[in-house]
Amino acid sequence: VQLVESGGGLAQAGGSLRLSCVASGFTFDEYGVGWFRQVPGKEREAVSCSSADGSVHYPDYVRGRAIIYVNNAENAVILEMKSLKPEDTGVYYCAAKAKLAFFSCPGHEVFAFWGVGTQVTVAS
Repeated sequence: VQLVESGGGLAQAGGSLRLSCVASGFTFDEYGVGWFRQVPGKEREAVSCSSADGSVHYPDYVRGRAIIYVNNAENAVILEMKSLKPEDTGVYYCAAKAKLAFFSCPGHEVFAFWGVGTQVTVAS
């Protein structure tokens, strides 16, 4: 089982990004998946989550600016963000767990599989 993120890099404030997380060894059917981010000294926080029941959830600080979806053809979970802010800077990770359903983004500790992360830097 492996998750590999891509698409990070330098973006300008007000711009947009598209991150991809490709899975190998499993498909995202009946998996709860999430995108998280972390900066040094702070806890890993959720950015967007997709429940195993198909519902999607966003924390208040990204709602309206982020969208998460699964691209079944590529076996990838995609995160698209717009209206980027410098505080969106961080290492972005994707995570997954089989049959994980939720009503809001859960904490990072409940996910079983993690990618190694991709750096996103938003310049002001």
